[in-house]
Amino acid sequence: MAQATVEEQDYTDEERAQVVRAQDGTPVGVVPRQRWTPVRIAVWVAISLAGAVGWTMLAVVRGEQVNTIWFVVTAVATYAIAYRFYALYVQRRIMRPDDTRATPAERVDNGRDFDPTDRRVLYGHHFAAIAGAGPLVGPVLAAQMGYLPGTLWIILGVVVAGGVQDMLVLFFSTRRGGRSLGQMARDEIGRFGGTVAMVVVFVMLMIVLAVLAMVCVNALAESPWGVFSVGCTIPIALLMGLYLRFVRPGAVTEVSVIGFVLLIAAIVGGRWVAESSWGEHLHLSPVTLTWAVVIYGFFAAVLPVWLLLTPRDYLSTFMKVGTILVLALGIVLVRPIAQMPAVTEFASNGEGPVFAGALFPFLFITIACGALSGMHAMVASGTTPKMVQKESQVRMIGYGGMLMESFVAIMALAAAVSLNQGVYFSMNAPAVMTEGTSIGAEAAIADLGVTDAAGDPVEIRWESEDADGNPVSLTGAEALDKVAEDVGEPSVVSRTGGAPTLAVGMANILHQVVGGTGMMSFWYHFAIMFEALFILSAVDAVTRVARFQLSDAIGNWVPRFRDPSWLVGGWISTAVVVSAWGSLLLMGVTDPLGGIRTLYPLFGIANQLIAAVALLVVTVMVVRKGYVRWAWIPLVPLAWDTVVTFTASYQKIFSSVPAIGYWAQHRQYRQLIADGIDDPAALADARAVVRNTAIQGTLSILFVVLVATLFVAAIVTVARALRTPGGIGTSEDPAEPSRLYAPGQLFASPLERKVEAEFARMVEEGRVAPVGGGHRGGGHGAGGSGGKRARS
Repeated sequence: MAQATVEEQDYTDEERAQVVRAQDGTPVGVVPRQRWTPVRIAVWVAISLAGAVGWTMLAVVRGEQVNTIWFVVTAVATYAIAYRFYALYVQRRIMRPDDTRATPAERVDNGRDFDPTDRRVLYGHHFAAIAGAGPLVGPVLAAQMGYLPGTLWIILGVVVAGGVQDMLVLFFSTRRGGRSLGQMARDEIGRFGGTVAMVVVFVMLMIVLAVLAMVCVNALAESPWGVFSVGCTIPIALLMGLYLRFVRPGAVTEVSVIGFVLLIAAIVGGRWVAESSWGEHLHLSPVTLTWAVVIYGFFAAVLPVWLLLTPRDYLSTFMKVGTILVLALGIVLVRPIAQMPAVTEFASNGEGPVFAGALFPFLFITIACGALSGMHAMVASGTTPKMVQKESQVRMIGYGGMLMESFVAIMALAAAVSLNQGVYFSMNAPAVMTEGTSIGAEAAIADLGVTDAAGDPVEIRWESEDADGNPVSLTGAEALDKVAEDVGEPSVVSRTGGAPTLAVGMANILHQVVGGTGMMSFWYHFAIMFEALFILSAVDAVTRVARFQLSDAIGNWVPRFRDPSWLVGGWISTAVVVSAWGSLLLMGVTDPLGGIRTLYPLFGIANQLIAAVALLVVTVMVVRKGYVRWAWIPLVPLAWDTVVTFTASYQKIFSSVPAIGYWAQHRQYRQLIADGIDDPAALADARAVVRNTAIQGTLSILFVVLVATLFVAAIVTVARALRTPGGIGTSEDPAEPSRLYAPGQLFASPLERKVEAEFARMVEEGRVAPVGGGHRGGGHGAGGSGGKRARS
């Protein structure tokens, strides 16, 4: 150990013992030490009591008047406890991060894919990448079963399953050079099992990507405001990337302010542009938007990660987190009452108009990304591990990012259940039930047979204002017409898919905080644009992830493809990826009865099957690492997810109910065709259903068989590891000493800031060489020097 420097002498003896240094005295980490002071104990007791009261109000007391403020209190308290205690427990037992080890970002640092990224920017990128349509749409659709089942799954599921998966996959990928999930499966389970994993994960990922892009296209179609605002995020992101790279390296706070101001200007200006003569040029058709999204996805996946993808996702996070926090604040201020009962009749009879099937297993398939999502594992083994500066940041990025997404899902659920039940079901019932009219919806709701929290039949009701600004309470078809008028839409009946319902729910809450009834239309269209931006950020990042997945797979036969930054290989892999999901997307927007609509029912199951694969691979790695005692941590969510997805797949394949079973519906429509259909349009629709259900059923069987085969291969590997004295080793990369410092948490502690100040002085004196040309970190912004390393 080198002699203490001047900077080291600035620390107290206790602080000096906490600072981890390289052999030449360069600090590379800080060992956190927290004492349980009376104040800290009191804070955690208060948080625990708040959580206990919240759960009591939601799950025990219930009653006819359940205030949605308890969704906020319960979620925040539970997340805080889970992050502080359970995530830390998992980190200490399984991960055991070592900041003296160099991460792949530091070792490779090629300025394209491997790029040591400030933890705050990376948190924004990771959250934006994992937060797609799932946390917004899934909870809204699942609200048909009541608020309680979805709340339990979203909050408890993320604590035990989703957060654990994301954090462990990110950590293990970081220890393995940032390799993809499929490649890690091949390395840990074997050639056969790994090849199966690569194939099934890639195919399912294409379905996930296509569905995400489809939701985005539908949200932006014929919306000049959304097209302008979302389109503006691209040049703003390019400006931020160039600014951080060449103008003010490390000025994260500075560029954040610039990006935020420009984003707000784009959002506000979007409404003006939409209402101007320019707006007609931004009324883009779904087909045009499809090509635009495909082209954008290609370039986002091949350009250097610091130039477009990371700053755009970071920028999107301002919009995403900001809007959700505003919604949470609106709920706290307005305190709307949950109109949906804790549990509805549809939870048991499985005959809901939104989707068919009982609570188990279909609730856990419908609500995916808010509690557990396989797509997250792809991001955690794709872009993020190639940008992590220090292993100690993984808990904050992986587990913390997933908690934020879960909060998004809870807020979406709260907004949906705060709507009148009659309005909710009118918006989400298919047109075949409502005939697409307000009068038809009124009749359909009367025949629905669902009751409110008091046990009375559901009535369509809407509170609004008349032309003179006087409050009015409308019912039936008149209420639905008024909803449409308030939000500036021709109709809200049978606006299925979840996104319009969430937008109405958000507008109904936020207009009571800012603007009154006259602002309902603004808030509604703002929410629609917010949803599109939310989803597009997942499309670009996951496209890059899929490119890595394909490159890793091809690299087993063509070694040159193993280098994810090889330009030719990257462009070829990306072209294949965008062609695959782009083709499905194009089919979906040109053939409403085919393409994406064919594959949409597979989306939830495919997503959760990827999660099962991820948790399976993690369990194998934990056992091979020698941590058998702690294998229950990933094994518990793995067992649950496997039971859920396999049960759902079994019912979709073998159920005799046409609304649930693919083949039952297939046989039903074949019989209708055989009996004769005179209307040519109806005949064409029936043939499309026959074709679509055959594809759905076949893919369901294929997915289940392949995943089951992977399970067998994994069990064989685990058994061999347990029988072999000393274990069979892992595929971890050899440890290399780190020469980089960065704080481990989102907000640096006083000691971490002191270490950052030391680093800043070392930079000024030329004793530290900036990583990647000094484009990361922060001598200029809050957070300091994360992103510099000592010269060799």
